[in-house]
Amino acid sequence: MQDGTYDPPRGPQGGSPQDPGHKTPEIGDPASIHVIVGRSRARIVLSGEIDADIGGDLHEATAAAEESRLPVEIDAHHVTFMDSSGVAFLARLASRSPHRVRVLRAPPTVRFLLEVTRIGDLLDIVDEDPGFELDDEDPTGPPPSGDAPAPAGVGGPPAS
Repeated sequence: MQDGTYDPPRGPQGGSPQDPGHKTPEIGDPASIHVIVGRSRARIVLSGEIDADIGGDLHEATAAAEESRLPVEIDAHHVTFMDSSGVAFLARLASRSPHRVRVLRAPPTVRFLLEVTRIGDLLDIVDEDPGFELDDEDPTGPPPSGDAPAPAGVGGPPAS
């Protein structure tokens, strides 16, 4: 897990359909959790199998998101499996956040769990990714000298 930085997905989850390395996520893909803190919200990106094996990382992600004091969104697009640990993580975030938590691009397996457990009633389920702006991005011009621009695919136009 990484706080405040964007680490693009690699391997089986990586890329876009135009990326030759792109592969549809499958059950068995290793779990990955990243926390990205931006200007107006914190995003937790989940991929692979979200289960008890990564309970510590889920706890760290919760703490980092809460520490930001920003609204939290969960990008679940690449989740291939989720057990009660993942459901508990979502419930914990929803119950402790002063803002309504959004789940972005939840796959059918995650949607099913949210419906069956009724945790989905505590969350906003959103089909589209609204994009993301990092703290160091300045939409009015280039970043101040010495700052690197945001990684491609995060809160800005694609890299050329």
